[in-house]
Amino acid sequence: MHYTVTARCAVGRRDHRHASLLAALDQAMSLSAAGLAEVAIIDGDGRSVTPGALYRTLFGPRPAAQPAAKAA
Repeated sequence: MHYTVTARCAVGRRDHRHASLLAALDQAMSLSAAGLAEVAIIDGDGRSVTPGALYRTLFGPRPAAQPAAKAA
């Protein structure tokens, strides 16, 4: 699957294609940090997601593990 990173800058829109989801996320986070607006990652099926939402989906907080019960 391919991924397109799109962002709005002073001269218009910028689009970059990536074969890897992580490469697309890396570039999208960099573009956001650089101050570009409307940064999005679009997958091959046309679904669009913000870099922050994708990052939270992939690396967000995990449910806390329940402590193991002590043997009597």
